[in-house]
Parts: sequence; structure tokens; C-alpha cells
Amino acid sequence: MRVAMYYNNLDIRVEEMPVPQVGAGEVLMKIMSSGICGSDIMEWYRIHKAPLVLGHEVAGEIAAVGEGVTQYKIGDRISASHHVPCNTCHYCLNGHATVCETLRKTKFYPGGFSEYVLLPSINVDRGIYLLPDEVSYEEGSFVEPLACVLRGQRLVGIHPGNSVLVVGSGISGILHINLAKALGAGRIIATDISEFRLESAKGFGANHAIDARDFSPEYLRDINDGRLADVVIICTGAKSAIEQGLQSVERGGRVLFFAATDKGVTIPISFNDFLFRNEVTLTSSYAGDRADHITALELIRSKRVNVRDMITQRFKLEDTVKGFSHVMEGKNSIKVIIEPQK
Repeated sequence: MRVAMYYNNLDIRVEEMPVPQVGAGEVLMKIMSSGICGSDIMEWYRIHKAPLVLGHEVAGEIAAVGEGVTQYKIGDRISASHHVPCNTCHYCLNGHATVCETLRKTKFYPGGFSEYVLLPSINVDRGIYLLPDEVSYEEGSFVEPLACVLRGQRLVGIHPGNSVLVVGSGISGILHINLAKALGAGRIIATDISEFRLESAKGFGANHAIDARDFSPEYLRDINDGRLADVVIICTGAKSAIEQGLQSVERGGRVLFFAATDKGVTIPISFNDFLFRNEVTLTSSYAGDRADHITALELIRSKRVNVRDMITQRFKLEDTVKGFSHVMEGKNSIKVIIEPQK
């Protein structure tokens, strides 16, 4: 089978690998759609594992099932989780399955930028989601990223009518904007430095889309009834953007960190000026649990979150490096999809 083998962000080669053999309890998945995630282009995070096949936002159909698999059959249309939890550890039993050690180690093989992936038995047991007929493969590849966004918003706690500031309007920011609108947020403000992404933010539900270079807490107060934001969601690792977001949260507000910085970056915070007496909550999130994936699939099926229109580019497997370039540049792209079967 063909795979897009990652060596670095600018060196991704189509290579041949054997189609994985299916063992007991396992499933072979034919990949029809695989999204490029922002974490895929974090070269500092990936390079030490190279060469490898990336891609974890996948949808496709079951091509083979192993002995003992009775709940799924060949031809089933599915989305699949690459990471799954143990369901029995301290973290899982206390509502934090996404920091489970098993979740951090499990994955499908070799990766979503390939014609086929092998789903281990633990993934088959708790990481497959049947796609309704009205959900396309492209839409199905959004189940995982939308599940991550859902978990983030559950943890930060967006209540009906809350004002929400989304810092960074790439695909994560756009998903947060569209979901917050669907779930009843009040005024939604988006920032970015890309005019294309700012226009997209407005199209997906932002009431205000502001060039980050012109944004300030005072500007936010002017458009938000004299207040800062009840909820700030930071979807970029840029240090200046993070600092801007931290300066924009209202007393009693919440901040969600939804993106990694470059390696070694630290953000100093004045405890007395920022936290003392202000009751500001800071939180982060990682991945989504099974309930988040199920909810994400229903939001996609019902079109309450319009993921299809977020796709800006589609590439064949041999053009995966072009897809990476679009995501890295971020000028005129929101979501880039790789189609391994074309």
C-alpha cells in the first residue's frame, strides 16, 4: 500500500509498505479522508520520531475484520480514534480519560496518511464510530477534531449568553466559533492576522472579527458592553497572542489553552495583577473522550456544526507535502484534507 512518509515538514514522500495483516480482534480500515491537524505540522514535536506516517483525523470503511470481531463488518463506514483510554485507571475513573497513560500510548498503524490503517483490538472495542448515511467521509474525518473542541468547551464552561473571545482563527478557532454559536454563546469575537481567516470566522458565527495587530482590551470593552470576555479560548501558540488573550478575560472569567507553543516558550504571569481577587480560571484540554466523539458525530450529522464548508483544499496522497505547506502558511486555508484513494 502507499503511505505518505514524514521526514520533516518539507520532506514527505510516497512510499510502499505492506498492507497490515489483521489479527484476532482487529480491524483493517480503508482510509477515504484524512485531515491535516495543526499538531501534524509541529515539527519540533514530530521530527525526533521521523520517519513515520502521520494522520489521525480519519474516516473510511472496514476492509477486513479479525477473528472474534462481531460488532462490525466489511463495508461499514466509520470514523476511528487513534488514542483510546483504559477506562479503569485513576484518571479514567475521575473524568479525565484524556490524560490516561494508555490513551497516550495507543494508536492505529501506521497512520492516517496511508491507504489503510490497522485498528488494534482496544481501538476496535472503544474507538470506532459508525457513520450515518448522511455523513460523508470528509465530514467523518472531523469527528476527532470536533470531539477535542467539545471537551475543551466542556472544561472551560461556556454558558448561554457568555461572551467568547477566540484568539487565532485557524481550523481549531473556527470549530470553537461554530460550536460556541451552536451551543448558545452570546457575543463571539475572533482575532487573527489573516484576512481570509477573519472573513471565515465571521462566516462561521463570529460577531466581530478583528486583526490581532489592531486588537486591545480597550477595543474589546468598546464592542462588548464595557466588559472583557467571559471566556477566552487561545487557539494559537504565538506568545504575543497568548499574552493578548490573558489580558482580555473578565473578572470571574475562564481561559482555555487549546494550542501548544514552540518548544521552550514560557509565558510570565503576574499573580497579583492577573489572578489575585479576580477569580480567573485557567485550564487546558487534550483530545476528546468517547462521549465527546459521539456528540461530535451527532453535531455533524444534524449540521449544527457545519464542517463541510470548512474544507478549503483537498490533495491526493502524493501531494501531502503541498497540504502541509498550505497549513503552515495559513493564508488561504482552514481545513486541508488528504484523500489516499485518489
